[in-house]
Amino acid sequence: MEWLLRKFRMPPINQVILIIIIAEFILTTAWGFLAPLTAVFITQQIIGGTVAVVGFAITIYWVVKSVLQLFVARHIDKNHGEIDDFYFFLAGGFLNAVFVSLYYFATHVWHIYAIHTLIAVADSMLVPPFYAIFTRHVDKGQEGFEWSLYSSFSLGIGTAIGSAVGGLLATMVGFRIVFVLTGFLTVVFTIILLFLRPYIKPRIEAATTTIMGDKKKI
Repeated sequence: MEWLLRKFRMPPINQVILIIIIAEFILTTAWGFLAPLTAVFITQQIIGGTVAVVGFAITIYWVVKSVLQLFVARHIDKNHGEIDDFYFFLAGGFLNAVFVSLYYFATHVWHIYAIHTLIAVADSMLVPPFYAIFTRHVDKGQEGFEWSLYSSFSLGIGTAIGSAVGGLLATMVGFRIVFVLTGFLTVVFTIILLFLRPYIKPRIEAATTTIMGDKKKI
């Protein structure tokens, strides 16, 4: 990554942002495998699986994740320091690896609904600390570039590669093995996050603003 930045004369970025971008690239590539597969898997290999089941499963995921992540976000915001953010980040990654691997055993519709619920719980633990840590460590004056680098490299290229490879893998080794491989790469993502530990701030100072000579907490 650093070599690419120098090659294209892009500004250097700090280690925290670099680690997160590389880790998220692995994660989005792994989950990109599933983009062309999940609907086909549910309709063809799940007893009672239909297009409607696919829609309900997606709905369950987004409703559960959208609600729970607000509580996680409030919790990590109330605690000074990033250590709780860091451990939520790790827990979300590890649980995602376990839960997506459960697709290997899925045979009935209720299995799909349960797995989507569990993955939503894991993502609700993963997303808020990602935003919090990334935002705190983004380099001043490079906010647009570093968020765009994450979007282009981690989300864009990672998803593109994953989607292309996922279809090939499903054809070669079968749907269920792809889910296990996604789980394995999610473990790799979680291991990479361990390299963030030396950079985690033990305490976050409250932001202040001065109004008519008096400092007030924001």
